[in-house]
Amino acid sequence: MPEDTLELRQALIAHARKLTASGLTKNTSGNLSHRVSGGFLVTPSGMDYDGLEPGDIVFVDFAGRATGRRLPSSEWHFHREILARREDISVVLHAHSPFATSLACLREGIPAFHYMVAVAGGADIRCALYATFGTEELSRHAVAALEGRKACLLANHGQISLGTDFASAHKLAVEVETLAEMYWRARQIGTPIILDAAEMAVVLEKFRTYGRQPPLPA
Repeated sequence: MPEDTLELRQALIAHARKLTASGLTKNTSGNLSHRVSGGFLVTPSGMDYDGLEPGDIVFVDFAGRATGRRLPSSEWHFHREILARREDISVVLHAHSPFATSLACLREGIPAFHYMVAVAGGADIRCALYATFGTEELSRHAVAALEGRKACLLANHGQISLGTDFASAHKLAVEVETLAEMYWRARQIGTPIILDAAEMAVVLEKFRTYGRQPPLPA
């Protein structure tokens, strides 16, 4: 194991455990990756996060060749394709979070019922077409649903959230799950009013500087 990846492997394990601790996923479902030179590091297939060691994290190059003592996540295909196509992101997070997955099982995305859907980069959060888990077909559908977006749902499966680092990917995944829950709850008592394209264009423009604080005075 290259020494220069040890710290990143440890951080990947810590954030994989955070998926379970935060309720985004349970047991061994979900997976997490981080871009490195020539490929990416990804969680191994079917292993409990609590028992992971740095040597269990798998390196996969962009040709799909895995290196390490474990097999990579069964979803390594979409990690590879997303990271290969999206130079703006470094982390791919996949979770079977309950409310996002519930909507995905209806093969529905999250429309602009609330302006915060813009946090994923567009006027809605799409649901990718269905394909069997671990397949290149699923990878293609995920890439298409993520066009111009930082998150999507996967039909009958779960969610994907992207980030420049572990913290931003996790924060977005929590927001997607929260929006899915709010949309689900709103539909229990009525039909949510969807914000129109003009309003969402305004919101997306405001999101360009949303949350930025001015520098502290010297």
